[in-house]
Amino acid sequence: MSTSIGFFTRLTITCKNADEQGGMWMLAAQRRDLLLERLVADGRVVAKDLATELGISEDSIRRDLRELAAAGLCQRVYGGALPISPAVADYSTRETVAVDSKTVVAGLAASLVRPGSAVILDGGTTARAVVAALPLTLEATVITHSPTIAAALVEHRGIEIFLIGGRVFRHSMVASGAAAVEAAQAVSADLFLLGVTGVHPEAGLTTGDADEAAMKRALSRRAAETYVLASAEKLGTASRFSVLPLHEVAGVVTDAPAGHRTVRELHGAGVPVIGPS
Repeated sequence: MSTSIGFFTRLTITCKNADEQGGMWMLAAQRRDLLLERLVADGRVVAKDLATELGISEDSIRRDLRELAAAGLCQRVYGGALPISPAVADYSTRETVAVDSKTVVAGLAASLVRPGSAVILDGGTTARAVVAALPLTLEATVITHSPTIAAALVEHRGIEIFLIGGRVFRHSMVASGAAAVEAAQAVSADLFLLGVTGVHPEAGLTTGDADEAAMKRALSRRAAETYVLASAEKLGTASRFSVLPLHEVAGVVTDAPAGHRTVRELHGAGVPVIGPS
């Protein structure tokens, strides 16, 4: 008797966590697998469209997306979800991620730095690669809010270094917060090399911390041109906090090929892309 009750209890729970599709039952776990597949294939999930396709409620899709987001597998946005950026890992972990891609991006970005110019250089592992790509003979001024970037520039004898202070955000090893934003108002530059965790044609430029996003915006306003450092794994992904819309930057520097879906979408939106020839 207890075995039968247990069976029917399990059956009831299963039914409550499944939705009917053409007479077939799709379990919640199967739906979540489908959502992840669509994120990879399409670069986005629209809850309303997928609910209509599967013949289930939007609430079911939203619930699945909440669970996937809680597991760090997607970034929820209004109406659906986008692929989450892998660049949300801690600094030491990111030092070993996409090293070759960051080296290509760094070389392209370093070519934008002109002798005698003033450059604001963001923090993060790609910006650290930019320092390595700068000629040791370069004479320029570099303004940064990253102590690790400032330390890495010491060997460049012709570069004058200005370090902006504030509360250190350990994820990217940069200063942020009110004091850092206020200090940024005193600088002016020809170029800002901006690091983000996500570059998406719809979500724009994003990062994982609100204070860091505000600091990046403040620095962008102090430069004549802003170029985004975007290795391929960041393209088509998003993080929680908006930094800038894409139309406010001079271009995106990436190692992704011209045929990459996000690169094509950026071109279609009129965003200049600097990539490998």
